[in-house]
Amino acid sequence: MRMKVKNAVAVVLTIFTVVANAAPSVSRSVPKGWMEDVAKAREKAESEGKLVFMAFSGSDWCGYCVRMDAEVFSQSAFVKRASKKYVLVMIDHPKDRKRLSNLAATQNPELLQKYSISGFPSIVITDSKGEESKIGRAVQQECRDR
Repeated sequence: MRMKVKNAVAVVLTIFTVVANAAPSVSRSVPKGWMEDVAKAREKAESEGKLVFMAFSGSDWCGYCVRMDAEVFSQSAFVKRASKKYVLVMIDHPKDRKRLSNLAATQNPELLQKYSISGFPSIVITDSKGEESKIGRAVQQECRDR
């Protein structure tokens, strides 16, 4: 009887592990209150009269990015306050590409190139058309992916 219970537990744990790791279309790197789809973020910004706040991150290799996410971007107080003027978008560039949704895997490298991002974390603020705002950008030069 005990052997059957142990085997059943082992099977359940194996299934849970496989299911938990088999969700490649779900991004694991977008904080609560943030978006990853830039097209949808621009539509939302247009309809709400806001700017788009794009945070470029290397979530699994850039120490500054990990700290920024933990201490700022994932904090509900920041999200609540920043969301009054901006649509928040996380553009992640992890070493482990499995962390990205299919959309982000295609979209994010294009955005890195479009906005000439060479250091992480970086922040670019745009209007709803994708044009850089007069507010500008903040670029960290310490973490580089090259």
